[in-house]
Amino acid sequence: MSLSINTNTSAMVALETLNATQTQLSATENAVSTGKKVANASDSPAAFGIASQMNGNIAGQGAVNDGLSFASTVVSSTNSAANQILSVLAEVQAAVTTMGNNQGSTTSLAQINTEITGYLKQIDTIATNATTNGVNLLVSSASASTSGSFNGITAASVVYVTGLQGSTATINNLFNIIRSSGITSTSSGSLTEALGLSSSLDGDSLASNNAFLTTTGSFASGVTLTSAIAAVQKAITAMTNVTSELGQNTKNIANMTTFGQTVSDNLTAGVGALTDADMSAESAKLTSLQTKQSLAIKSLSIANGQSQNILSLFQS
Repeated sequence: MSLSINTNTSAMVALETLNATQTQLSATENAVSTGKKVANASDSPAAFGIASQMNGNIAGQGAVNDGLSFASTVVSSTNSAANQILSVLAEVQAAVTTMGNNQGSTTSLAQINTEITGYLKQIDTIATNATTNGVNLLVSSASASTSGSFNGITAASVVYVTGLQGSTATINNLFNIIRSSGITSTSSGSLTEALGLSSSLDGDSLASNNAFLTTTGSFASGVTLTSAIAAVQKAITAMTNVTSELGQNTKNIANMTTFGQTVSDNLTAGVGALTDADMSAESAKLTSLQTKQSLAIKSLSIANGQSQNILSLFQS
């Protein structure tokens, strides 16, 4: 190889090698610092595009899971209220049954009337308090829609998203189940009215009179002990049907929640497979490139020093 002060081929080769090593080293250092082999579109346009779409799906699935959690909360709150109402209805049945032992005493019947009405007021209070973020399944749709904020209630059913494509499910107002349980009540301003147990409401939409006795201690018109007990038993059956429906919804939501979390985990794993760096491999690569960088710098230094050798040819 000829010696030239104008063209230093060895230095050019060493510089190209150093530049290439520097580029690889920069990419490796970025992977080590971020933990990603694909941090932006320039690293891998295809992988970055797919990962971006999957990240969008992860965010969407997160919203689906949040909706399922809210629906689960509504159902859980309603189920607790329904179970408590069943307990109070047992007290109502006991009180109604005692009417048969006191048919000759207006004073006793008046006291039983007050007791039963108190139980019904409890039931309506429990029902209206079973509200989650404005949603209450134990009040009629009419009550929620006509007033707009019936005791803080703005909706009598809940709709929630079940999948990434926008599919939805609805938990309808539970009055539909009560009406299909053989109760012939035509009024549904409150739960006790829908159950056929109360005859009027007070200013707070709570039972003010029961359907069995009058305040003067006599049976209401057309009511007998047998019909009163049968009415309470129908109410208990209706509320049992309500709890069955809530139990089924609880299972459905739990299954969808489990599946939704699995989908979210799978998407996250998929994004990781596309973009995450293998840290053990990147560590080994970083050490190798740092060594190559040092050697390239040394080679460039030697190549640059070759032109100085020409001066020795002119020394006498």
